[in-house]
Amino acid sequence: MSSSFGHSFRITTWGESHGKAIGVVIDGCPPKIPLSEEDIQVELDKRKPGQSRITTSRKEGDKVEILSGVFEGQTTGTPISMIVMNEDHRSKNYDDIKNLFRPGHADFSYLMKYGIRDYRGGGRSSGRETVARVASGAVAKKVLSKYGIQVFAYTKSIGPLMAENINLKEIENNPVRCPDPFKAQLMEELILKVKKEQNSIGGIVEVVSYNVPHGLGEPIFDKLDADIAKGLMSIGAVKGVEIGDGFLLSSMTGDQSNDPFINQDGIIKTETNHAGGILGGISTGMPIIVRVAVKPTPSLSRPQKTTDIHGNETIISTKGRHDPCIVPRIVPVIENMMALVLCDHFIRQKLHTL
Repeated sequence: MSSSFGHSFRITTWGESHGKAIGVVIDGCPPKIPLSEEDIQVELDKRKPGQSRITTSRKEGDKVEILSGVFEGQTTGTPISMIVMNEDHRSKNYDDIKNLFRPGHADFSYLMKYGIRDYRGGGRSSGRETVARVASGAVAKKVLSKYGIQVFAYTKSIGPLMAENINLKEIENNPVRCPDPFKAQLMEELILKVKKEQNSIGGIVEVVSYNVPHGLGEPIFDKLDADIAKGLMSIGAVKGVEIGDGFLLSSMTGDQSNDPFINQDGIIKTETNHAGGILGGISTGMPIIVRVAVKPTPSLSRPQKTTDIHGNETIISTKGRHDPCIVPRIVPVIENMMALVLCDHFIRQKLHTL
Protein backbone atom coordinates (compact mmCIF):
# COMPACT_ATOMS: atom_id res chain seq x y z
CA MET A 1 0.00 0.00 0.00
CA SER A 2 1.52 3.32 -1.05
CA SER A 3 1.22 6.05 1.56
CA SER A 4 3.64 8.56 0.01
CA PHE A 5 3.02 11.49 -2.30
CA GLY A 6 5.27 13.99 -4.05
CA HIS A 7 8.71 14.10 -5.63
CA SER A 8 10.94 16.86 -4.22
CA PHE A 9 8.55 17.80 -1.41
CA ARG A 10 7.44 14.32 -0.37
CA ILE A 11 5.05 13.24 2.36
CA THR A 12 4.42 9.84 3.91
CA THR A 13 1.29 9.51 6.05
CA TRP A 14 0.37 6.83 8.59
CA GLY A 15 -2.33 5.87 11.08
CA GLU A 16 -5.94 4.69 11.17
CA SER A 17 -9.25 6.28 12.07
CA HIS A 18 -9.57 4.36 15.34
CA GLY A 19 -5.88 3.77 15.99
CA LYS A 20 -3.81 5.60 18.59
CA ALA A 21 -2.72 8.43 16.32
CA ILE A 22 -2.41 9.90 12.83
CA GLY A 23 0.88 11.26 11.55
CA VAL A 24 3.05 12.35 8.66
CA VAL A 25 6.71 12.63 7.73
CA ILE A 26 7.75 15.38 5.28
CA ASP A 27 10.99 15.01 3.34
CA GLY A 28 12.40 17.79 1.20
CA CYS A 29 11.17 20.88 3.03
CA PRO A 30 13.67 23.73 2.52
CA PRO A 31 15.54 25.04 5.57
CA LYS A 32 14.94 28.36 7.33
CA ILE A 33 11.16 28.39 6.78
CA PRO A 34 9.52 29.88 9.91
CA LEU A 35 7.30 27.14 11.35
CA SER A 36 5.50 26.47 14.63
CA GLU A 37 2.85 24.10 15.89
CA GLU A 38 0.46 27.06 15.86
CA ASP A 39 0.93 27.40 12.09
CA ILE A 40 -0.17 23.78 11.67
CA GLN A 41 -2.99 24.04 14.21
CA VAL A 42 -4.72 26.86 12.34
CA GLU A 43 -5.23 24.55 9.37
CA LEU A 44 -6.16 21.49 11.44
CA ASP A 45 -8.83 23.46 13.31
CA LYS A 46 -10.59 24.11 10.00
CA ARG A 47 -11.08 20.38 9.29
CA LYS A 48 -11.55 18.97 12.77
CA PRO A 49 -14.93 17.41 13.66
CA GLY A 50 -17.57 18.93 15.92
CA GLN A 51 -17.37 22.45 14.49
CA SER A 52 -21.10 23.04 14.00
CA ARG A 53 -24.49 21.36 13.83
CA ILE A 54 -23.91 20.44 10.17
CA THR A 55 -20.82 18.31 10.95
CA THR A 56 -20.16 15.11 12.85
CA SER A 57 -20.39 15.35 16.65
CA ARG A 58 -17.13 13.42 17.11
CA LYS A 59 -14.92 15.53 19.38
CA GLU A 60 -11.26 15.58 18.44
CA GLY A 61 -8.88 18.31 19.57
CA ASP A 62 -6.56 17.39 16.71
CA LYS A 63 -3.63 18.88 18.61
CA VAL A 64 -0.47 18.55 16.56
CA GLU A 65 3.00 17.88 17.93
CA ILE A 66 6.11 18.46 15.82
CA LEU A 67 8.61 15.72 16.62
CA SER A 68 11.50 16.65 14.35
CA GLY A 69 12.81 18.95 11.64
CA VAL A 70 12.23 22.27 13.40
CA PHE A 71 14.74 24.12 15.60
CA GLU A 72 14.35 27.56 17.15
CA GLY A 73 11.21 28.22 15.12
CA GLN A 74 12.66 27.35 11.73
CA THR A 75 12.82 24.27 9.54
CA THR A 76 16.25 22.68 9.41
CA GLY A 77 16.02 20.96 6.03
CA THR A 78 15.78 17.54 7.68
CA PRO A 79 12.62 15.37 7.76
CA ILE A 80 9.69 16.94 9.60
CA SER A 81 7.65 14.46 11.61
CA MET A 82 4.25 15.34 13.12
CA ILE A 83 1.71 13.42 15.18
CA VAL A 84 -1.94 13.97 16.13
CA MET A 85 -3.46 11.69 18.77
CA ASN A 86 -6.93 10.16 18.31
CA GLU A 87 -9.00 10.91 21.41
CA ASP A 88 -12.71 10.33 20.75
CA HIS A 89 -12.99 7.16 18.69
CA ARG A 90 -15.82 4.75 19.60
CA SER A 91 -14.92 1.45 17.99
CA LYS A 92 -17.86 -0.33 19.66
CA ASN A 93 -20.18 1.48 17.23
CA TYR A 94 -18.82 -0.81 14.52
CA ASP A 95 -19.06 -4.15 16.33
CA ASP A 96 -22.53 -4.96 14.98
CA ILE A 97 -21.54 -4.32 11.36
CA LYS A 98 -17.96 -5.60 11.29
CA ASN A 99 -18.97 -8.44 8.94
CA LEU A 100 -21.16 -6.25 6.70
CA PHE A 101 -20.14 -4.22 3.66
CA ARG A 102 -21.18 -0.59 4.06
CA PRO A 103 -22.56 0.76 0.74
CA GLY A 104 -20.37 3.51 -0.69
CA HIS A 105 -17.39 2.59 1.51
CA ALA A 106 -14.14 0.78 0.76
CA ASP A 107 -14.96 -2.21 3.00
CA PHE A 108 -15.51 -4.60 0.10
CA SER A 109 -12.62 -3.44 -2.09
CA TYR A 110 -10.08 -3.45 0.78
CA LEU A 111 -11.09 -6.97 1.80
CA MET A 112 -10.87 -8.20 -1.79
CA LYS A 113 -7.40 -6.68 -2.19
CA TYR A 114 -5.76 -7.51 1.14
CA GLY A 115 -7.86 -10.31 2.62
CA ILE A 116 -8.11 -8.25 5.81
CA ARG A 117 -9.55 -4.88 6.77
CA ASP A 118 -9.86 -2.60 9.76
CA TYR A 119 -13.62 -2.31 10.23
CA ARG A 120 -13.28 0.38 12.94
CA GLY A 121 -14.36 3.44 10.98
CA GLY A 122 -12.68 2.20 7.82
CA GLY A 123 -9.09 2.32 9.03
CA ARG A 124 -6.88 3.96 6.40
CA SER A 125 -9.82 4.52 4.06
CA SER A 126 -11.48 6.83 6.60
CA GLY A 127 -11.67 10.58 6.10
CA ARG A 128 -9.68 10.82 9.33
CA GLU A 129 -6.59 10.04 7.23
CA THR A 130 -6.80 13.58 5.84
CA VAL A 131 -5.51 15.01 9.13
CA ALA A 132 -2.01 14.16 7.90
CA ARG A 133 -2.61 15.85 4.53
CA VAL A 134 -3.75 19.06 6.21
CA ALA A 135 -0.81 19.09 8.64
CA SER A 136 1.73 18.65 5.85
CA GLY A 137 -0.16 21.04 3.58
CA ALA A 138 0.18 23.71 6.24
CA VAL A 139 3.95 23.39 5.90
CA ALA A 140 3.67 23.58 2.11
CA LYS A 141 1.62 26.77 2.44
CA LYS A 142 4.36 28.31 4.57
CA VAL A 143 6.87 27.59 1.83
CA LEU A 144 4.59 28.99 -0.88
CA SER A 145 3.73 32.11 1.12
CA LYS A 146 7.42 33.04 1.19
CA TYR A 147 7.11 33.53 -2.56
CA GLY A 148 3.67 35.17 -2.51
CA ILE A 149 1.74 32.12 -3.74
CA GLN A 150 -1.75 31.84 -2.22
CA VAL A 151 -4.29 29.03 -2.34
CA PHE A 152 -8.00 29.48 -1.52
CA ALA A 153 -10.63 26.72 -1.49
CA TYR A 154 -14.33 27.18 -0.82
CA THR A 155 -17.71 25.54 -1.20
CA LYS A 156 -18.97 26.23 -4.71
CA SER A 157 -22.17 24.21 -4.41
CA ILE A 158 -24.19 21.94 -2.15
CA GLY A 159 -26.63 19.78 -4.08
CA PRO A 160 -28.41 22.09 -6.57
CA LEU A 161 -27.42 25.31 -4.73
CA MET A 162 -24.57 27.17 -6.45
CA ALA A 163 -22.54 30.11 -5.09
CA GLU A 164 -22.74 33.09 -7.44
CA ASN A 165 -21.28 36.14 -5.71
CA ILE A 166 -17.74 35.14 -4.72
CA ASN A 167 -16.19 37.07 -1.83
CA LEU A 168 -13.15 35.24 -0.44
CA LYS A 169 -13.42 37.15 2.84
CA GLU A 170 -16.72 35.36 3.55
CA ILE A 171 -15.31 31.81 3.42
CA GLU A 172 -14.68 31.46 7.15
CA ASN A 173 -17.71 33.52 8.17
CA ASN A 174 -20.20 30.65 7.86
CA PRO A 175 -20.12 26.93 8.72
CA VAL A 176 -20.56 25.89 5.08
CA ARG A 177 -17.40 27.76 4.00
CA CYS A 178 -19.23 29.36 1.10
CA PRO A 179 -18.04 32.76 -0.25
CA ASP A 180 -21.63 33.73 -1.08
CA PRO A 181 -23.33 34.53 2.28
CA PHE A 182 -26.87 34.38 0.87
CA LYS A 183 -26.36 30.95 -0.69
CA ALA A 184 -24.46 29.83 2.42
CA GLN A 185 -27.62 30.18 4.51
CA LEU A 186 -29.64 28.16 2.02
CA MET A 187 -26.93 25.50 1.89
CA GLU A 188 -26.92 25.16 5.67
CA GLU A 189 -30.70 24.75 5.70
CA LEU A 190 -30.46 22.07 3.00
CA ILE A 191 -27.82 20.13 4.94
CA LEU A 192 -29.93 20.20 8.09
CA LYS A 193 -32.91 19.00 6.08
CA VAL A 194 -31.11 15.92 4.74
CA LYS A 195 -29.65 15.29 8.20
CA LYS A 196 -33.16 15.18 9.66
CA GLU A 197 -34.08 12.69 6.95
CA GLN A 198 -31.14 10.48 7.99
CA ASN A 199 -29.57 11.14 4.63
CA SER A 200 -26.56 13.00 3.21
CA ILE A 201 -25.68 15.27 0.30
CA GLY A 202 -22.62 16.17 -1.79
CA GLY A 203 -21.32 19.25 -3.56
CA ILE A 204 -18.48 20.96 -5.40
CA VAL A 205 -15.40 22.64 -3.95
CA GLU A 206 -13.55 25.24 -6.02
CA VAL A 207 -9.87 25.95 -5.35
CA VAL A 208 -8.07 28.94 -6.83
CA SER A 209 -4.31 29.53 -6.66
CA TYR A 210 -2.93 33.04 -7.18
CA ASN A 211 0.57 34.30 -8.05
CA VAL A 212 1.71 30.89 -9.25
CA PRO A 213 4.74 31.56 -11.47
CA HIS A 214 4.82 30.31 -15.04
CA GLY A 215 6.87 27.21 -15.74
CA LEU A 216 5.66 24.77 -13.06
CA GLY A 217 5.03 21.28 -14.37
CA GLU A 218 7.09 18.33 -15.61
CA PRO A 219 6.02 17.04 -19.02
CA ILE A 220 5.12 14.49 -20.13
CA PHE A 221 3.76 12.28 -17.36
CA ASP A 222 4.22 14.66 -14.41
CA LYS A 223 2.21 17.51 -15.89
CA LEU A 224 1.07 20.00 -13.28
CA ASP A 225 -2.60 19.36 -14.04
CA ALA A 226 -2.01 15.59 -13.97
CA ASP A 227 -0.48 15.79 -10.49
CA ILE A 228 -3.23 18.13 -9.32
CA ALA A 229 -5.83 15.63 -10.49
CA LYS A 230 -3.96 12.73 -8.88
CA GLY A 231 -3.54 14.55 -5.57
CA LEU A 232 -7.16 15.66 -5.35
CA MET A 233 -8.59 12.36 -6.62
CA SER A 234 -6.61 10.57 -3.90
CA ILE A 235 -8.91 12.17 -1.31
CA GLY A 236 -11.48 9.53 -0.41
CA ALA A 237 -14.72 11.47 -1.04
CA VAL A 238 -13.60 13.04 -4.33
CA LYS A 239 -15.13 11.58 -7.50
CA GLY A 240 -14.26 14.18 -10.13
CA VAL A 241 -11.81 17.00 -10.94
CA GLU A 242 -11.96 19.64 -13.67
CA ILE A 243 -9.42 22.35 -14.45
CA GLY A 244 -10.39 25.70 -15.91
CA ASP A 245 -13.66 25.35 -17.78
CA GLY A 246 -13.18 21.58 -17.70
CA PHE A 247 -16.07 19.64 -19.16
CA LEU A 248 -17.66 22.84 -20.48
CA LEU A 249 -14.81 23.05 -23.01
CA SER A 250 -16.23 19.98 -24.75
CA SER A 251 -19.26 22.01 -25.86
CA MET A 252 -17.25 25.01 -27.13
CA THR A 253 -15.69 25.82 -30.47
CA GLY A 254 -11.97 26.47 -30.72
CA ASP A 255 -12.31 30.23 -30.99
CA GLN A 256 -14.45 30.19 -27.83
CA SER A 257 -12.14 28.00 -25.77
CA ASN A 258 -8.74 29.44 -26.75
CA ASP A 259 -7.25 32.11 -24.46
CA PRO A 260 -5.73 34.92 -26.60
CA PHE A 261 -2.31 36.17 -25.50
CA ILE A 262 -1.94 39.88 -24.75
CA ASN A 263 0.82 42.22 -23.60
CA GLN A 264 -0.29 44.01 -20.45
CA ASP A 265 2.26 46.60 -19.33
CA GLY A 266 5.13 44.52 -20.62
CA ILE A 267 3.82 41.24 -19.17
CA ILE A 268 2.58 38.52 -21.51
CA LYS A 269 -0.61 36.93 -20.20
CA THR A 270 -3.90 35.61 -21.55
CA GLU A 271 -7.00 37.72 -22.02
CA THR A 272 -9.25 34.95 -20.71
CA ASN A 273 -8.53 31.87 -18.59
CA HIS A 274 -10.60 28.98 -19.94
CA ALA A 275 -7.52 26.76 -19.53
CA GLY A 276 -7.42 27.44 -15.80
CA GLY A 277 -3.82 28.62 -15.71
CA ILE A 278 -2.21 25.52 -17.24
CA LEU A 279 -1.18 24.81 -20.85
CA GLY A 280 0.68 21.67 -21.92
CA GLY A 281 0.86 20.63 -18.29
CA ILE A 282 2.82 23.78 -17.37
CA SER A 283 1.59 26.81 -15.43
CA THR A 284 1.09 30.01 -17.44
CA GLY A 285 1.17 32.52 -14.59
CA MET A 286 -2.61 32.94 -14.67
CA PRO A 287 -4.68 31.87 -11.65
CA ILE A 288 -5.03 28.10 -11.46
CA ILE A 289 -8.73 27.25 -11.13
CA VAL A 290 -9.89 23.75 -10.18
CA ARG A 291 -13.29 22.34 -9.25
CA VAL A 292 -13.72 19.13 -7.28
CA ALA A 293 -16.83 16.92 -7.09
CA VAL A 294 -17.43 15.57 -3.57
CA LYS A 295 -19.83 12.68 -3.12
CA PRO A 296 -22.45 12.44 -0.33
CA THR A 297 -21.27 10.86 2.92
CA PRO A 298 -21.95 7.11 2.48
CA SER A 299 -22.57 6.37 6.18
CA LEU A 300 -26.33 6.60 6.72
CA SER A 301 -28.45 5.70 9.72
CA ARG A 302 -31.38 4.95 7.39
CA PRO A 303 -31.58 1.29 6.29
CA GLN A 304 -29.69 0.25 3.12
CA LYS A 305 -29.35 -3.05 1.29
CA THR A 306 -26.03 -4.90 1.51
CA THR A 307 -24.45 -8.32 2.04
CA ASP A 308 -22.22 -9.78 4.71
CA ILE A 309 -18.72 -11.16 4.03
CA HIS A 310 -20.27 -14.56 3.24
CA GLY A 311 -22.58 -13.14 0.55
CA ASN A 312 -25.79 -13.24 2.57
CA GLU A 313 -28.10 -10.35 1.67
CA THR A 314 -29.19 -8.20 4.60
CA ILE A 315 -30.01 -4.65 5.72
CA ILE A 316 -27.50 -2.26 7.27
CA SER A 317 -27.99 0.87 9.34
CA THR A 318 -24.70 2.61 10.15
CA LYS A 319 -24.41 3.83 13.73
CA GLY A 320 -21.92 6.41 14.85
CA ARG A 321 -21.31 10.10 14.23
CA HIS A 322 -21.08 11.12 10.60
CA ASP A 323 -21.23 14.34 8.59
CA PRO A 324 -24.52 14.81 6.72
CA CYS A 325 -22.37 16.72 4.21
CA ILE A 326 -18.60 16.32 4.07
CA VAL A 327 -18.08 19.35 1.81
CA PRO A 328 -17.47 22.05 4.49
CA ARG A 329 -14.79 19.95 6.23
CA ILE A 330 -13.16 18.78 3.01
CA VAL A 331 -12.55 22.38 1.90
CA PRO A 332 -9.32 22.73 3.96
CA VAL A 333 -8.26 19.22 2.88
CA ILE A 334 -8.53 20.20 -0.80
CA GLU A 335 -6.84 23.54 -0.17
CA ASN A 336 -3.87 21.91 1.55
CA MET A 337 -3.63 19.06 -0.97
CA MET A 338 -3.41 21.68 -3.70
CA ALA A 339 -0.66 23.43 -1.73
CA LEU A 340 1.27 20.15 -1.52
CA VAL A 341 1.21 19.73 -5.31
CA LEU A 342 2.22 23.32 -5.98
CA CYS A 343 4.99 23.25 -3.39
CA ASP A 344 6.40 20.03 -4.84
CA HIS A 345 6.44 21.44 -8.37
CA PHE A 346 7.75 24.82 -7.21
CA ILE A 347 10.76 23.17 -5.55
CA ARG A 348 11.31 20.98 -8.63
CA GLN A 349 11.33 24.07 -10.83
CA LYS A 350 13.74 25.86 -8.50
CA LEU A 351 16.11 22.91 -8.81
CA HIS A 352 15.96 23.26 -12.62
CA THR A 353 17.17 26.85 -12.38
CA LEU A 354 20.00 26.41 -9.88
